Amino acid sequence: MSHLSEERKEALLRKYGSNTANASGGPAGGPGFGPGGRRPGGPGGPGGMSGGKPKNIYTVIKRLLAYIGSDKVKILFVFACVLGSTLTNLCGSYILRPIINNLVDADRSAEEKVVNLLTGIVTMAGIYFVGIICAYLQQRIMIDVSQNALVKIRKELFGRIQKLPVKYHDTHTHGDVMSRFTNDLDSVGEMLNNTLSQVFSGVVAMIGTIILMFITNWILAIVTIVTVPALIYVAGTIGKQSRKYYKGQQQALGAVNGYIEETVTGQKVVKVFCHEETTSEEFGFLSDDLCSKQIKAQFFGGIMWPVMGNLSQISYALSATVGGILCLTSNFDIGGLTIFTSYSRQFSRPINELSQQVNTIFAALAGAERVFEVMDETPEAADPAEAIHICSEADIVEGAQSIKGEVSLREVTFGYVPDKTILKQVSVTAEPGQKIAFVGSTGAGKTTITNLINRFYEIKEGRITIDGIDIKKIRKDSLRGNIAMVLQDTHLFSGTVRENIRYGRLDATDEEVIVAAKIANAHFFIERLSDSYDTVLDGDGANLSQGQRQLLNIARAAISKAPILILDEATSSVDTRTEKHIEQGMDRLMKNRTTFVIAHRLSTVRNSNRIIVLEHGEVVEQGTHEELLAMNGRYHQLYTGAVELD
Repeated sequence: MSHLSEERKEALLRKYGSNTANASGGPAGGPGFGPGGRRPGGPGGPGGMSGGKPKNIYTVIKRLLAYIGSDKVKILFVFACVLGSTLTNLCGSYILRPIINNLVDADRSAEEKVVNLLTGIVTMAGIYFVGIICAYLQQRIMIDVSQNALVKIRKELFGRIQKLPVKYHDTHTHGDVMSRFTNDLDSVGEMLNNTLSQVFSGVVAMIGTIILMFITNWILAIVTIVTVPALIYVAGTIGKQSRKYYKGQQQALGAVNGYIEETVTGQKVVKVFCHEETTSEEFGFLSDDLCSKQIKAQFFGGIMWPVMGNLSQISYALSATVGGILCLTSNFDIGGLTIFTSYSRQFSRPINELSQQVNTIFAALAGAERVFEVMDETPEAADPAEAIHICSEADIVEGAQSIKGEVSLREVTFGYVPDKTILKQVSVTAEPGQKIAFVGSTGAGKTTITNLINRFYEIKEGRITIDGIDIKKIRKDSLRGNIAMVLQDTHLFSGTVRENIRYGRLDATDEEVIVAAKIANAHFFIERLSDSYDTVLDGDGANLSQGQRQLLNIARAAISKAPILILDEATSSVDTRTEKHIEQGMDRLMKNRTTFVIAHRLSTVRNSNRIIVLEHGEVVEQGTHEELLAMNGRYHQLYTGAVELD
C-alpha cells in the first residue's frame, strides 16, 4: 500500500505532468535541479507535458501532411494503387452475380454452367491478382514516404532542440524530451505507414460500393444507407473519448519516462539517502496513473471494432431480410441478392477499418502535437544583422574583432522569473588576464553571473561588455566560442579520449590535443590507458575516475584558445590529492586568460586578483584575499569558519 500523501501525488503530477516551469524560479541564482543532475543557474524543476486534448486537430493533420508534400508523385502513385486495389475488389465481387445466376439457371446445360463457372473463376483470379500487385506496391511505397517524413520531422525537432534557450532545458525533463523523439514519433510513423492509404481506400470503397448497390437494387441500397448515420454517430462518440484518453496516455508515458531518466541518473543519490522505497512508491504512483489512462484509452479504442461490427451485422441482416422478400415478390435475382449482401458487408467494412485505426490515429495526433509543441517553442533570439564576430588576439580570424578579454558588468539586475530578482545592481570589472573569484552562499547569484556573461539568459537591466563591446551586439556563437567553461558536472561523449578533448575545437590537430592534455595535467594518466588517446570511453566516461573526467574537461577548455575562462566549482567533487592535480592544470589553463572562478573551497581562490563576495544577489565586499581578511567582514567570517557556506 502506498504511503504517499495526496499532496505529494499532486506534486508529482504537477512536476512531471505539466509544461509549466517551476514558478519559484529554482534556487535564487543557484543550480536548478533537472533530471540529469544539477543545471547551473537555471530555474529549478523540470517540466513535462501539457494536458488536455489537441487544441486543433485539423492543424495537426495539416502540419503532418506538409511533411509528405515533397513526395507528391509517390503519393499519387500510391493513391492510384489504392484505387486499383479497391476497384478490383469491387469488380471481383460483382462477377459473382452472373456466376451464381448461371448456376441457378434451369435453362442452361451442365456443360455450359461448368464452362461459365470456370471462366468466371479465372476472370476473378486475374482481377484479384492485379489487386494484390496494387496492394503490395501501395504498402511498399507508402513505407518509403512515411519514413522520409519521419526523417524530416526528427531532423527538424532535433534542430529546434539545439536552438532552444538554456531556459527550456532547465525547465523540462530529459525523459520527456526523449519521449517525444521516441514514443511520439513512433506513433506518428505508424499512422503515416497505414492510415493515409486506408482512409483513401475506405472512401473509394464506400463510394464504389454505394454506386454498385444502387446499380444492383436501389431499394436495398436505401435500406442499407439508412443505418449509416447511426454508424457515424457511434464512431464519432467513441472516437471523441478515445482521443481524450490517448492524449492523457501520451502525457503519462512521458511523465514515467522523465521520472525513470531522472531516477536512474541519480541512483547513487537515491541509495545514499536510502530513498529506494520512497522512489519505488513514487514510480508506482506514476506507473499506476499511466496504467489507468492506458486502460481507458485501450478500452475506448478496443470497443470501437466490436460495436461497429455488431451495428454492421444489423445492417447486413436487415438487407438480407428485405432482399429475400424482394426475391420472392419481384424479379430480383439470387445473384443480385448474394452480391448485395457482400456489398452490405463491404459498405460497413471501411468504417470498421477506420474505427480499428482510431488507436493509431489519436495516439499519433497526440504524439504529433507534443512534437509540434517543441517545434513551436520560441528559439533563442536571432542575432541582429549588424552583430559582430570577436576573436582572441592569439587566434586572429579574418573579419572578426580581436579582444583582450576585459569583461565588465555594470549595474546588472536580473531574475529568472519577473517577480523574483536574483542579481541587484551588480557591477564587476575583470581586466585582461585577471582572475576574479565569486564566493558567497548558495543562491547568492554566483552562477547566474556566468550564465549572463554567456547570454544563456538576457539581463533585464544594466550592461555587460567585453572590451567595451556590449555582448548584445556580439553574435552568440562568436561570444560563446570565446568563453571556455569547466563545470562541476562533467560530461563526456561516446568516443575516444582524443575526440572528447577535440570537442573544444573540432579542427584541432593531434599535436594540439596532446598539448592541451599536458596543460590540463591529463597527459600522464591518458598515456597509462589501454589505448592512450584512442581509448574508447564508456557512457559519460564511466571507466574513468571523477578527477580524470574533470581533467579531460579542462583539456577540452584548454584546446579552445578562448581568451575568457569560467571555472564553476570545478574541484568541489574530488578528493584533496586529485584537486591538486586539477588545480595545477587549471593554473596552466588560466595563464593569460581572463578567468572567473566560483568555488566553495576558499583556499582555491586565495591567489585571485580580486574576490567578489555576493550575498542575496548583491556585492557586499570585494578585494584581494588579504584586503578582505583585513576588513574583518563577511569574507573573514567565511574563511575562518565563523559562518559556513550553505
